[in-house]
Parts: sequence; structure tokens; C-alpha cells
Amino acid sequence: MASWAVVGGGIGRADAVAWRQVDEAELRPPVSAEHWLRERMSEAGLDGAVGLMTSRRLDAWVGATHAARRANAHCVATVGLGNALRSGDPPGAYAHIGTINALICVDVALSEGALLEGLAVATEAKTAAVLESGVRSNRTGLSATGTGTDCLVIAAPDSAGRPVSYAGKHTDIGSAIGAAAFEAVSEGVRVWLRDRGAH
Repeated sequence: MASWAVVGGGIGRADAVAWRQVDEAELRPPVSAEHWLRERMSEAGLDGAVGLMTSRRLDAWVGATHAARRANAHCVATVGLGNALRSGDPPGAYAHIGTINALICVDVALSEGALLEGLAVATEAKTAAVLESGVRSNRTGLSATGTGTDCLVIAAPDSAGRPVSYAGKHTDIGSAIGAAAFEAVSEGVRVWLRDRGAH
């Protein structure tokens, strides 16, 4: 797996990816988000898993699967945009919580370089989905590209054979990754906008 997750981030091996729903009160300073999540995961018997946090209702998850010839990708995402920002916005504390978390699973082994390339393709797809939604940055009012706390994870199987070396947009696996991530995040944004309008 490859990610920048608060628990289990980087490149490594894991058997599970866990989402934990939180509210603002649980993570107020001086609470360490990493320490807090590690404790919750340990209590749930998830030591060694990659851990994600979200304020989004977990039952609002969305999924999408795409195939490109012999390569397949499945994306599961939770989407909240209360913390919508544009890449390059001035830094600072967030006013609202909200994040996009996505797990993209592929069915072919990937080299470390291909894991990172696939993660970049998925991030591009996530950004395209948010841009197309018309959601605006809470800080600058410009078109948002995501939130200040988004996290994506890409997972590929271990293989005794030779892993795929590239996962860019010209490859079958890159195409499947991009399409699955775009569809899932687009649907997640649509559901978030619908739910927000209901309150």
C-alpha cells in the first residue's frame, strides 16, 4: 500500500484499511490525532492496519469499479467538503471539519514507483471531480481542489512475479485507477451536496 494516512502512511504492507468517524470535540488540542487513532484501532483489533479519520457519516460511503482490458480498480470513498480548499491557498487553521478519504484497490501487483504513480493518478481524478462540482474554497472563494485533510490510499496485491512498473494515464491500470477514483469521488460529492442541502 501507499498513502499519507495519519496511521500506517508511506509505502508498506497491511491487511486492512480502517475508517474512523470522529467529531471535532474528540480531536481538540492538545490531542494527538495519530495517537488517538492508534488507540482506537488497537481497541478494535486493527493494529497494523492503515487508519483514516473522517467526520463524514460512514454509511455515506460510495464505490466504483472500472476495468481496462486485464486491469481492474475499485475505489471506496467517503466525501465531506466542509473544509474545502484549493491547492495553494494560504495556510491556516480550518473553520470546519470535512475530508475526502479514498481507498483504491487494484488487482495487479505494482512496483513502488507504480504505487506512487497510481496514487498520483487517483489524486488527479479526485481533484478533477471536485473541480467539476463547482465547490468553492472556504478560504479564497476560488474553485476547490479538495480539502485540507484529504487522504488517498492505493492497495495492490503481493506477487511472487514481476510487478507492473508503471501506472500512468497511458497504461491499463492507470486508466482503471483514474476512472474508478473519479466516479467514486464525483458520486461522493453529489451525495454530500444533497445531504448538506437537507439540513
